[in-house]
Amino acid sequence: MTLTSGSRAARGADLVLTAIAAVSWAFLAMAGVAAAGLHLLGADAAGSLGSLTAAVVVLAVGGSITPSGSVEAFGLTGAGAHTTIDIAPLGVSLVGALLLGMVFARSLRPLGPAVRGAELLARAAAVALLFLLVLGGLVWAASSTVTFDGGGLGLGSTGGGTTRIPGLGDIGDIGGGLPGRLGDLAQAKASVGFTVRPGASLLGGLVWVLGVLLVTLLSARRAPLPRRWQAAHRAVRPAASALRSVLVLAVVAGLAAAGVAAAGDDHPRRVLGAAVLGAPNGVWLGVPLGLFVPLRGTAKGSLLQVLPHPLDELLRAGTDQSVTVGRIADLEPLVWLLPVGCVLLMLTAGVLTGARTPRDGAGPGAYAWRCGLALGVATAVALPLLVLATRVKADASLSVLGVDALGAGLELSGSVPLALALGAVWGLGAGAFGGLLTYATGAAGRRASAHARARRPEEGRPGEGRSYPDLAYVPGPYAPSPGYRPSRPDTNPYLRPPGDASAGGGPPGGAPGAPGPSGDSGGQDPFTAPTQTSRPPVPPPPRRRPSSPYRYGSSPVPPPDEPPPAPWRRP
Repeated sequence: MTLTSGSRAARGADLVLTAIAAVSWAFLAMAGVAAAGLHLLGADAAGSLGSLTAAVVVLAVGGSITPSGSVEAFGLTGAGAHTTIDIAPLGVSLVGALLLGMVFARSLRPLGPAVRGAELLARAAAVALLFLLVLGGLVWAASSTVTFDGGGLGLGSTGGGTTRIPGLGDIGDIGGGLPGRLGDLAQAKASVGFTVRPGASLLGGLVWVLGVLLVTLLSARRAPLPRRWQAAHRAVRPAASALRSVLVLAVVAGLAAAGVAAAGDDHPRRVLGAAVLGAPNGVWLGVPLGLFVPLRGTAKGSLLQVLPHPLDELLRAGTDQSVTVGRIADLEPLVWLLPVGCVLLMLTAGVLTGARTPRDGAGPGAYAWRCGLALGVATAVALPLLVLATRVKADASLSVLGVDALGAGLELSGSVPLALALGAVWGLGAGAFGGLLTYATGAAGRRASAHARARRPEEGRPGEGRSYPDLAYVPGPYAPSPGYRPSRPDTNPYLRPPGDASAGGGPPGGAPGAPGPSGDSGGQDPFTAPTQTSRPPVPPPPRRRPSSPYRYGSSPVPPPDEPPPAPWRRP
C-alpha cells in the first residue's frame, strides 16, 4: 500500500467515524431528554414510552405526525376525534443540535488552519446521510395508539338526574334514560393514534440537519474553513457565536426559573417535564416579543389553561388578537421586565462580539461600525428563525353523536418581516455599543480566535500572496499575533532614534539625531537603532604571545644535524 492510498484510507475512516459519533450522540441525547420529559409528564401511563419517545424525537427534528382517533360506546359508530398539532419540542431539538454541531466542529480542528471544500462537503454529506438513515428507523417505530379513560372526557351524570356537558351547561333530565346512557358513555374508551408521514418527516429532517451544520460552520470559531471562506473568521463568526451563546444562556435561565416554579407547585413533576421538553419554546418566544415584535394569537377551550398569566386573559375572547408587550402590560405591569431582559441580552451579545472581533488597528468609530454591522446581519437572520421555530398551532375536537363535546384550539405566531427589520436595528445598536465599550476598556479583540488573528495576504507588501503553506500564516514565532496595545517610544527602545538623550546612548545633552556610538547618522529608521544604547563594551585585553617557540599541540622541532666532517688532506 502506498502512502497516498494509506492517507486516503485514514481520512475515509475518520470521516465515517466522525459521522457515526455525531449522529449517535445527537440521537441518544434527544431520546434521553424526550423520554425524561414524557415520564415526568406521566405520558407513559397512557401509551408505550418507546413509541412516544420516537414520535417526539421525529417532531424535534422537523418531522410531521398525523394524529387520529375514535370513540366507541354502546355499539354506536358516530364518534370521531380530530387533532392537528404543529409544534416542535425545542428542548429536544436544542440538545441534539448542540451535540451534533460540537462533534462535527471538533472533528475539523485536526485538519489544519484550512480545509479543502471537497473534504468539508464530503464530511457534511456523510453526517446528513447517516442522520437520515437513523431518522428512517424512528419513522418506522413512531406509530402507536394512546388510550385515555372516558371518565376524563368531561361527560357524566351528576346528582339529582342532571347532566352537565362542557359548553352546553345543565340539560336536565331529558327522559328516556338519556342521562344514564351518557353516563355509560363517560365510561367508554377514547383511542388516539398517531402516524408519522415518512416523506415529509425525512424532508424535514434533511432541512434540519443541514441547517444545524450550516449554523455550526458559521459560529464555531476554532474550526477551519476553506480558503475562500477565510473572511468569515473575522466578519461572521464573532457575531454568530456571540448570538448563539446568549440564546443558549437564556434557555439555561429559563430552566432555572422552571425549577424554582416547580418547587412551589402542587405538581412539580409536570412543571419539570414541560420545562425539559419546551423551555426553549417559551424563552425564544419571549425574545422577539421583548424586542417588540408583535404576535397574533387565538385560544379556546381547555388549551387556555396551558398559557401563562396574563396571556390567557388576553386570548380568552376566542378571536384573533394582537399580542404586544403594551397590551399584556395593561393586565400585568411586571411584563415590562421582559423588554429590559431582552435588551440586556442583546447588549451582552454586543460585548461578546467586540471581544471576539480582531481590532486590526482600526479606530473606535470604524471598529464599532464593524461590530454593529456584523451583529445586525446575524440578528436580522436569527430573529425571524426564532419566530418561525416557536409558532404554535393545535386543534382538538371530539364529536359524539353530532354534539361537540370537547373543543380546544391554540394558535400563536409572529410577524417575520417585522422580526427581520427589528433584528437588524437591535443588532446594529447592540454591536456598536459593545464595540465602543470593549475598545474603551482595552478588551477589543482579546477573545479573537487564532483563525481570526491569522495574517491575511493583503496585509503584506503589494503583490504578496500565500506562497507558503497555510501553517506559516498562523500566529507563531515568525507571524506574531497583534499586541493588546500599540508600542510607544518611551517603552520600546527600538522605536527611538540613535543618540536620543532619553535613550541614554548619546553624549550628555546631545540632541536627537546625533551620531551614535556605532557611527550611525542618527536617522529616524528604527531598524538602525543599536541593540545597546549605553557605553560601548570594553575591548578584551591583548593576548600575550608565549615565550616558548613551541605552541600547544605542535610537534617539537628536531635539533640541527651535525656538520659533515672536513675532507681529508695530505700533510
